Amino acid sequence: MNRKIIVRLISLIFVLLIWEYYGRRVNPILFTYPSAIARAFVGLVANGELQSYMKESLLVLAYASVLSVLAGVLLGVVMGRFSIVEWAADIYVNALYSTPMVAVVPLIVLWFGFKVPAKVIIVFLFMVFPVLLNTYEGVKNVDRNLQEVARSFCSSESQLWRHLIIPSAVPFIVAGVRLAIGRGLVGMIVAEFYTSVTGLGYMIVRYANALETDKLFVPIVVVMILGVGLLSLAKWVEGRIAPWRNSENRE
Repeated sequence: MNRKIIVRLISLIFVLLIWEYYGRRVNPILFTYPSAIARAFVGLVANGELQSYMKESLLVLAYASVLSVLAGVLLGVVMGRFSIVEWAADIYVNALYSTPMVAVVPLIVLWFGFKVPAKVIIVFLFMVFPVLLNTYEGVKNVDRNLQEVARSFCSSESQLWRHLIIPSAVPFIVAGVRLAIGRGLVGMIVAEFYTSVTGLGYMIVRYANALETDKLFVPIVVVMILGVGLLSLAKWVEGRIAPWRNSENRE
């Protein structure tokens, strides 16, 4: 076990112990503590409630993630590579990115209803712009000298994209995906606040209204763990498709 893992475990244990000590001394309606959350987690898993709500949340997140990565990478590469597309599209991208997505949720619900398609659209809008903008920056920052060298060796446009532009933009794309994961989890919960009586967001609202704080914390902790896991997965994928980044970090 390396030092990094040991330090993280010690830090986690310390925080949990402090939380347990302090939480037991606070009104349970206002706060809770890890052992109570663990008991509530076991109960919600035993009756199947957590799995049922979590399944739909993960389904929405998966659909939105795939769509946002595909659309964000495609449009980001095209905008970064072709100036005419950048000039035509950047005003709309910047306008939508600066718009608080929570403000447009009621409109999306009005147009698309309360079911899965509306939630996927909401989460997609939360996720797509970090991927798009980071991909755009990655393509724009490809070394001009390397492009000239590639052209001097008679590389075609497709070879230039495949062997230089996309590989150079990969770290930016992965950074965008990492940012999108966090925004996507927020969007998932916001969408479920507004659009349905299912999902982890509904669990939060339900148990907050019932003042069952221990059960309220279960979906919150699940979302936190999900975020950590997905970010770790994104980092692992980066190591697989861009192994030179790991050697650069070690240096």
